[in-house]
Amino acid sequence: QVQLVESGGGLVQDGGSLRLSCAASGRTFSNYAMGWFRQTPGKEREFVAYISGSGSRTYYADSVKGRFTISRDNTNNTVYLQMNSLKPEDTAVYYCAAAIGVYRYLRTDSYDYWGQGTQVTVSS
Repeated sequence: QVQLVESGGGLVQDGGSLRLSCAASGRTFSNYAMGWFRQTPGKEREFVAYISGSGSRTYYADSVKGRFTISRDNTNNTVYLQMNSLKPEDTAVYYCAAAIGVYRYLRTDSYDYWGQGTQVTVSS
């Protein structure tokens, strides 16, 4: 079992930055690939970023490429999402997710564990 707790969300102006954190507890963190997803009311949860267990591979949604950076600290069991040049359309609840052996990192059903989410609001 893995427990995930997100933090770092908040209200920021258009063009601003935030860094989200996802703290994991439970089994060996480096065994787990991690993803960040986001969701707005009435829409499906959508992929934002992925990082492999070692941190050697990362993937991003086209909408955030060049603005967001995913990273992880396996010593402290934490994954981060640095979000720069934020836009109002980035407003959403952001979730981190974990799984061993993710093959389709875009899909929500590839992940076994989810955090409770943290709200990010970008004002125009």
